[in-house]
Amino acid sequence: MATSSDFGDTGVVTGVTDSMREHRWRRALGLGAAAAVLGTSACAGGDGVPTLMWYINPDDGGQATLAERCTEEAAGAYRIQVSLLPRDADGQREQLIRRLASQDASIDMMSLDPVYVPEMANAGYLVPVPDEYVEEFTANAVESSVASSTWEDELIAAPFWANTQLLWYRESVAEAAGLDMDEPVTWDQLIEAAASQDKELGVQGIRAEALTVWINALIESAGGHIVENPEASADEVQLGIDSPAGQKAAEIMSTIGQEGLGGPSFSNQDENGAMLRFQGDTGSFMVNWPFVYAATAASVDGGSLDQEVLDDMAWTFYPATEEGTESRPPLGGINIGVSSYSAHPDEAFQAIECIRSTDNQAEYMVTNGNPASDTRAYEDPEVQEQYPMADIIRESLERAAPRPMTPYYNEVTGGLQRSWHPPAGLDPQTTPAASADLIEQILRGEALL
Repeated sequence: MATSSDFGDTGVVTGVTDSMREHRWRRALGLGAAAAVLGTSACAGGDGVPTLMWYINPDDGGQATLAERCTEEAAGAYRIQVSLLPRDADGQREQLIRRLASQDASIDMMSLDPVYVPEMANAGYLVPVPDEYVEEFTANAVESSVASSTWEDELIAAPFWANTQLLWYRESVAEAAGLDMDEPVTWDQLIEAAASQDKELGVQGIRAEALTVWINALIESAGGHIVENPEASADEVQLGIDSPAGQKAAEIMSTIGQEGLGGPSFSNQDENGAMLRFQGDTGSFMVNWPFVYAATAASVDGGSLDQEVLDDMAWTFYPATEEGTESRPPLGGINIGVSSYSAHPDEAFQAIECIRSTDNQAEYMVTNGNPASDTRAYEDPEVQEQYPMADIIRESLERAAPRPMTPYYNEVTGGLQRSWHPPAGLDPQTTPAASADLIEQILRGEALL
């Protein structure tokens, strides 16, 4: 999942879009002189085998394992080496942007948080996926992952793994509150149920990317969008925050905060904190990523949590913002992009073809806990065994809505986090309008994050 920062050097990327886009195809074909010169020594081994540098986000070693496997299967066509990026996504973004802005040819492939794909694509830093791979990379991928890999109607990155949030609940609490969890439930119903049972809701109110994730899911689930025209230039961006959907989102968040339903640490609570509160005596309902199931099971195995907590834990689809409207759960994950400055784009796409094969995605899901973007991976017996909620994860990914796919995402999320925190202080009648005004000022350069 993404974590945003206030890194203010976005002009490096977004301020040169027209000229860089003009040369995108020349770079995509590997004809850029700078790429050729810089890439000769950096990307070829002494034996003449091209060495592909894959910059990866931290995981449990799964991407490094895939690099070794695909190197072996390449039989001398290429070798893959991995370089570890910072743990937080804003640090990953900063490092990659600084390197790409200086035309660093040491980067061939990049594991990218989906929210940063438009920014890098708009700057011309990514090679569009060649036609020969488009169908293979999209045919069995969940729609939301494909959408987050696309810019200006062009596949600009390859879906690798995808993530989504489910509604986790304690069966005993739902039963006591009289909720039928086999039917879609709304946030209003969860608020009422938790209050009636004197329990807490597991939500993320921290001033971080998790807050934007929640705001976006609430607005999208109400049929709205934070950004109405994501491909627009900064001065033409139209925001949909000040809308009935935005007001309903603010109403839900403020109610949870003002009634104390988020717990005493609500305004500083992240995903892990929400899970720990959910596992306690006041736990009832929680929106969170699938990692919470394995983490809860591990706590039971380690003796720090009673088995009855795991036995009482169940799951269903993300709650609806409005009754009768299907929810749009959050989308996370990683897409793989190829640098425009790579000296070996052909080999890079061959490597990605191997990395994101169905079998590799299934194994990566089992070993590293990151859900596959390939729907066929969910049929794998080991995936089904380890994830009893695998089918719901897959369907949730089909329903999921990406956060705003705009080159100015850093400004948008920064403005949201600044104006929608703390959630208990939100005013549904004024916060959405004030938030939209702040973000517009930031985009016009009239305000700073």
